[in-house]
Amino acid sequence: MKRLEGKVALITGGARGQGAAEARLFAAEGARVVIADVLDADGERLANELQGSAIFQHLDVTRPEQWEAAVQVAEKHFGNIDVLVNNAGILKLAPLESCSLDDYLKVINVNQVGCWLGMKSVLPSMKKAGRGSIVNVSSTAGMEGIAGGTAYTSSKFAVRGMTKSAALELGHLGIRVNSIHPGGIDTAMARPPEYADFEPSAIYNSLPIARIGRPEEVADLALFLASDASSYCTGSEFIVDGGLLAGKTFH
Repeated sequence: MKRLEGKVALITGGARGQGAAEARLFAAEGARVVIADVLDADGERLANELQGSAIFQHLDVTRPEQWEAAVQVAEKHFGNIDVLVNNAGILKLAPLESCSLDDYLKVINVNQVGCWLGMKSVLPSMKKAGRGSIVNVSSTAGMEGIAGGTAYTSSKFAVRGMTKSAALELGHLGIRVNSIHPGGIDTAMARPPEYADFEPSAIYNSLPIARIGRPEEVADLALFLASDASSYCTGSEFIVDGGLLAGKTFH
């Protein structure tokens, strides 16, 4: 039996990168998938590729009314939502001294508020289903700081914290909540314009697994948490970082 057979999943930021890898894998494992993103053309293309297993829904995760519409579309087409992957995120890097309040709040609104709105918005649907798994995508920046990343790090620590609080509140409803903490993953977001002249290979070459991660490797972890294989896991962090956080080596 496929691992997500009969389940309905909503994946934010699902049009490309980690979200697209998750959408493909979830559909292959039997889920019916709502691909939610602001990238309409990419999202529609992916939904067409998945041939009836998925639909695309425009979703700006900072807008409560768009969340409400996305949940309604999911229920209308597929039924109650069983899985939410809060994958949408943005990265803006700037030193504290030069980071504007507007840029700080843009990151907080997408990465932090968007995640909170997602959990809140799917809750009625999951309660009707009598089950649910929420997978919040944080980052290794939710475990340690990044110089030049006060906004991003703040948002990802917040995702880690709200995951634990939600897990405590929702466990008795049969709803599990966990966070994923990717390190460097080969996606468009991992190549911000601020780092256009920066060569990251030295960082990855020094890891125990000496390479950048693949979106499919994050998707495999999300699948585990979305599926019943993780039925006793809630309120926890799951790290996929090639050993980045394991410690320091001296050569």
